[in-house]
Amino acid sequence: MDRIRTVIMGAAGRDFHNFNVVYREDPAHDVVAFTAAQIPNIDGRRYPASLAGPLYPNGIPIHPESDLETLIRAHRIREVVFAYSDVPYTHVMDRCSIANASPRISARVTGTPATSWKSPTISCCPPR
Repeated sequence: MDRIRTVIMGAAGRDFHNFNVVYREDPAHDVVAFTAAQIPNIDGRRYPASLAGPLYPNGIPIHPESDLETLIRAHRIREVVFAYSDVPYTHVMDRCSIANASPRISARVTGTPATSWKSPTISCCPPR
């Protein structure tokens, strides 16, 4: 089975979280790259192999968001995942239009049910 070649777009927070919770151990997906939007000097680095897991022994490269079109063509991307937590709707939809310009691309947002921690953790608040 061919893995779904995927780019996760974000700002080095929610994108990494979504990867760890949804894609890290998913043999159906091959996360080819992350894109960086907000944190200075993160593009050109790699999400480390020690965090990426056994499907990604070399880690995952982080590219500037402006490279999206090039990444789609160069890596035969089939899915672009939007994993932003604090950018305007217009920003996401502008990037979505870039992804949707290719007839083979699925653009998606991974929602809360798939990305929530499955944990018995209980939150406590200090008394007033």
